Amino acid sequence: MFSTQQNSECTAYRLYLVQHGQAETKADYSDRPLSEVGKATTEHVAAWAARSGLRVNEIWHSGKLRAKQTADIFADKLCPCNGTVVHDGMRPKDDVRTFVEILHDAPDGVMIVGHLPFLSRLVGLLITGDPQRNIVRFSNSGIVALDREDDQWVICCTIPAGAAT
Repeated sequence: MFSTQQNSECTAYRLYLVQHGQAETKADYSDRPLSEVGKATTEHVAAWAARSGLRVNEIWHSGKLRAKQTADIFADKLCPCNGTVVHDGMRPKDDVRTFVEILHDAPDGVMIVGHLPFLSRLVGLLITGDPQRNIVRFSNSGIVALDREDDQWVICCTIPAGAAT
């Protein structure tokens, strides 16, 4: 499923999308950190991904606390070559058409930790050319892997958080 090559260089050739872990409610916390369940679930999925051979070069996140915490947990388990990076244009309602231009120059093996509806619209645009097409269901802390074949993106696999055992 994932690259399992063992050498000193990162060798991933996919784009990984992760919806941030379950967060506290805005009524309780204005900055919406991960809940205890969100932290535990993300730790579980990230550990499973590492055991399964997932390799990433870097992890991008929106800068929002819940996305940063999720990215940090994945980074702790996956040890990306280039660490974690805050990227503009990845907030829930940001324009995916603008963001997709960044992906053209992105290295292979990037994991994007973000929010809905942004992630769903990004997949719709990459796969069908229409950001309004909802073609994959995200789950908190789950992973959606996309492969780029020539200039066409395809869904390689989806791992809902509950399936990472």
